[in-house]
This record gives sequence, structure tokens and C-alpha cells, in this order.
Amino acid sequence: MKGSWLNKGLMVVLASAVLAGCTSRPAPEAEQTSSLKVMFSDEGYFFQQYGDLFAMEKPNIEIEVVSTNRIYRDNPDGLVDYNKALEEFIEKEQPDVVMLNTETYERMASEGKLAEMDTLIERDKYDTQSIYPALMEILKDKGGGKLYGLAPTFYGNVIFYNADLFTKYGIEVPHDGMTWQEILDTARRFPTDGDTDTRVYGFGTNYGMTMEQLASNIAATQGLKFINTDTMQVTLNTDSWKQAYKLAMDAIDSQAIYNPGDTAFQGGSMEDYYKSQLFLMGRMAMTVEGPYMLQNLKDVQDRVNDYKPFQLGAVAGPVDPADPETSRNIFFNDIFGIRANSPNADAAWEFIKFVNSEKFAKVKSRTMNGGLLSRMNVSKEYNGLNLDVFYKLKPSLNSDSSEDYTKIPEAFHMEYYGILTREIQLAQDKKKSIEEALQTIEDESQALLNKAIKDEAAEKGSDDGSTAGEADDAATSGESGAESGTADNTADEVSVTVE
Repeated sequence: MKGSWLNKGLMVVLASAVLAGCTSRPAPEAEQTSSLKVMFSDEGYFFQQYGDLFAMEKPNIEIEVVSTNRIYRDNPDGLVDYNKALEEFIEKEQPDVVMLNTETYERMASEGKLAEMDTLIERDKYDTQSIYPALMEILKDKGGGKLYGLAPTFYGNVIFYNADLFTKYGIEVPHDGMTWQEILDTARRFPTDGDTDTRVYGFGTNYGMTMEQLASNIAATQGLKFINTDTMQVTLNTDSWKQAYKLAMDAIDSQAIYNPGDTAFQGGSMEDYYKSQLFLMGRMAMTVEGPYMLQNLKDVQDRVNDYKPFQLGAVAGPVDPADPETSRNIFFNDIFGIRANSPNADAAWEFIKFVNSEKFAKVKSRTMNGGLLSRMNVSKEYNGLNLDVFYKLKPSLNSDSSEDYTKIPEAFHMEYYGILTREIQLAQDKKKSIEEALQTIEDESQALLNKAIKDEAAEKGSDDGSTAGEADDAATSGESGAESGTADNTADEVSVTVE
């Protein structure tokens, strides 16, 4: 009896010791709360697009958003050097996750300011096989052969067309890899008769296109610059720019291009708004737009009474004939990277892994409001359209840097567009030739640019000690240059019915 009692007592003591040991252990890693500071353009939009979903997935990671909108708020008179302002912002705020475009991504990677991700991907066996290959290629190229960020979405344009109109008028439907010359030649094959409330147009945008806007679109596809930001020379009076404006003028003169002018939508109900969008209403044969067009086509069916659906097609393009495999209309503006030496690198990687995951992509595939998904295997169609068309072209590695244009003084732009608008209108009214108009724009704009550079340098001089001579050198240096090309594609048309 006594031995039995002792044994039972010993078992109770041992059990108590085991329980005490369990309760004294630290909480598992997953239950510990960690913090994460994310740099993004706008706090509300961040949580709408990314933060709320991540909070459901990882409730133990608390996110603080530092908005880059503060950069503009703190510089109400305009930014002289956005890159410098951004660098100072990051240094001050010390975010763990940074949201970058391709230019800032490339610069920060080259300066060692981003954590390398290849080792993290290999360590966690994180699957990147279904991510848009062209995206991975450009991120590694901009990272000097290594990966320093991932982008869950991107933006790109394609040529949408109304297959029913092509059938009605016996015109061959568009094909992948069309140039602007081909697009506008095709547009001119559609009839131009009829009143403004019923006639069809061969090409346009929902808001219409002026001659200057069309020429700018043509030039953008070919990578033409109106200013060489290395030499600060205005470069409009060149053969390539003349050809772009000549092509645009001929198209506008043909009346095949939708340009409502003063009759454009000025306000009204949502139904009135949608009725003013001629491609949506089946009165425009072709347009070049992004994925949001698919969302609009879906919405219009619920907004307009007695809406008549049409067969929608889409092909990759437009392309620069000099580089038909790539496109300058593909952009990656939400590249997430981890700031080098971040104390919360593990939490930052968890966030980046999630927003680039198939799980996240499946949720986002329900709408087109956030752009195209980098994960290609999640959603193959939207509202009946095969989305492969958006992935056929590669983004151009030589696309013009948007940061180049931050080198141009703010004071230049308003006066420049006044000169441009005046001279192009004279050309369109046949009061000047395109060559004469472009020569005047170049001459007057160069003088304007020189003055703006000199004034800006003088204004900065009191802060950094630069001299008036240096300002003069900056305003008069260089040579006239500038032009390049790029864009697009291969393949078969995609055709579906919008219902």
C-alpha cells in the first residue's frame, strides 16, 4: 500500500514538472507579433489592393504604410530632383518594403540598397515558374543578373477590335504585330458617312484623339523623344517625327479617326457617360487600350438599357516595325523590394511572397481594376476574352526612362505645350507645312528650355554654390539627337462574344 501511494505521488510530481516546463516555453514563432513598414504611394489604396488580404493571411504582422505622397506634399512648388527627394524619404522613414518602378528599382539595386531575393526564393523553394517570364527577365536584367524585387501586377495595351463591324463591311480582322501604319490604313477602309450620332469610326479612343495626341502615340511606340535629356536638346525636327505627324495628319484628314472636339461628353448620368464611349457602344472598329477596357465592357452591360453586345477581338500591338517582338507599352510600376539591412527582412519577405502568390492572384483575378496579373496560370480569360494576348510581347529593355523627364525644369512644360498646340493647329489647318511647324516648335522650345535650365540653376545656386557659367553650360551643351524604336508581337487573333 505504502509503495503504491509513493508511486502515485511521484507520478503527480513528474506530471506537474512536465506541465510547468511546457508553460514556461516561449510562444511559437507564428504567434509572435512583428511589425512591417511599407513604402507605397497611398495608404488607403495599399490596403485596398494588398494590405487587407495580407492581414487575413498573416494577422501577426502589423503593417505601417509610409506614403510617398508626402514627397509632393513637402514640395508644393514642385520637385527639382525626385530621385534625391525619394532617397531622402527612404533614409528618413527606413521602410522595410519599398515600392518601386523599373527605374528606381534598377538604380537602388546597383547602389546596393536592396536585399537580393534569389537566395530567399531558393531557401523557401518559392515557385516562380508561372510568373510572366518577360517580367522575371527584365527584373534580373535591371538587377545586374540578380533578382531584387517582384511585381504582382503590370500594365499593358493591346489592339481591341469589334469583329462584327469587320464582318459587316467585309474587312479583314486585325492581326498580331500591327504597326500604326497598318492600323490607320485599316481604319480608313471603314465608311465615314452618316451623322455624328450614328456613324462608325475606324479607330479612336473613347475620349477622341487630336492630331497631336495620335502623333504622340505613334512616336511613343517608336521610342522617339521630344527632348534628348542627356544633351538637353529639343529633337522634334527629325525625319522620324515628321513621319509620325504626317501619318497622324493623313489619318485625321480621312475622318476615320474619332475626334469629338467640343461635342465630347461634358457630364450626365452613368448611362450617358457609357453611351458617349463609342467603342463600348459598338460604333468604333478598333482602339488601343489596357485591361480596364474589359472591366468597362462588363460594367456597361449593367448600366445601359437595351445594350447590344458585340463580338470582341484583341491582338497584340501596336508595334514598332524596327523591333516587332517587344513593346514600350508594358509597365511595371508596383515592384516590391526589401530595403537592404532591414531589421524586419523576414516579415518583408513574407509580404512579398504572399502578394506574388497564386493564392493572392486568384482573389485579384475577379476584376481588371488592379492591372494584369504576373501569375499567368491563374486566370486565362476575363468576360470571355483570352488574356494570353497581353503576354505575347516582351517589355522593351530600352524603354525610355520616365525619370529622364524629371531632369526637365517644371517651368518649361506649360509654355512648351502652348507652342506645340499652336503650331500643330496651324499645320492641321494647312497654314504651315509639318516641317515648318516642327522647325518653329524646335527653335522656340529650345530657347525656352535653355532659359528654364538657366533660371533653375540660378535658383539652386544659392544652395549648392553653382555658378552662372555652369548654368550657361548646362543650357547650351550638347548635340541634337534622339530616336529609337520598339514594340511587338506574333500570333493569332482572339475573338469572343461580349455578353
